[in-house]
Amino acid sequence: MYKILKRHELNPTVTLMEIEAPAVAKKAEPGQFIILRVDEDGERIPLTVADFDRERGSVTIIFQIVGATTAKLNHKKEGESIADFAGPLGVASHTEGLKKVAIIGGGVGCAIAYPIAKKLHKQGACVHAVVGFRNRDLVILEEEFRAASDVLKIVTDDGSYGEKGLVTDALRALIESGEQYDEVIAIGPLVMMKFVCKLTKEYGIKTVVSMNPIMIDGTGMCGGCRLTVGGETKFACVDGPDFDGHQVDFDEAMARASMYKPFERKAFDETCNLFQKEVQ
Repeated sequence: MYKILKRHELNPTVTLMEIEAPAVAKKAEPGQFIILRVDEDGERIPLTVADFDRERGSVTIIFQIVGATTAKLNHKKEGESIADFAGPLGVASHTEGLKKVAIIGGGVGCAIAYPIAKKLHKQGACVHAVVGFRNRDLVILEEEFRAASDVLKIVTDDGSYGEKGLVTDALRALIESGEQYDEVIAIGPLVMMKFVCKLTKEYGIKTVVSMNPIMIDGTGMCGGCRLTVGGETKFACVDGPDFDGHQVDFDEAMARASMYKPFERKAFDETCNLFQKEVQ
């Protein structure tokens, strides 16, 4: 069992938890992920390592409540435990040798982008962060990004906070102002990453994206997380999650992701109804 050391709601649909997992914390690196089960009968879900503390022996995860398992996890309290917390899995993000990087985060994807920005900043790289949200109420990790970035641009769809617009608008403005980047790292919704890559391809800037398709075992055996990258089949759990964004078939990835939405919604509704009955 893995104890929940800290629980904090970042916004109405996104929660941060710090989990006691010394073995995972000892090896974890930005870009990697874990697979957890809330209880012994629960499903396995992947969550990215949002932070870690090797001395404390803890790993931080940040998740959005979108399905049955994240709803169950969100009902857990500090001091309680979850059944399984396996990892770290996946290939750590490549940061060595990068001198100037633009980190683009969208929504809850900022939880994945932040530890990469933090590591780059610690290594002495110049970090420009562009983070986007639908509105002010959904903004997360602002202070953390400020501490890890030389330049921080916050954009919202409705203009209720920061600049009004999309992350691609802010990124284009930075590039056209003369900023030159060794690499752009984009993490967020598939459609956001697709259009960031379309933009950077215009300017010939190498772009890395973090892919998070459905996963089951996390070891490459089930094939559920397969993607097409450069015309070849890749598995996000063992070949990624980071890939060359200009080589990813985003249309295929979005089509596969949409296949599971009805099942996720049904499971989420059933779980919420169960919790409501328990309260009554």
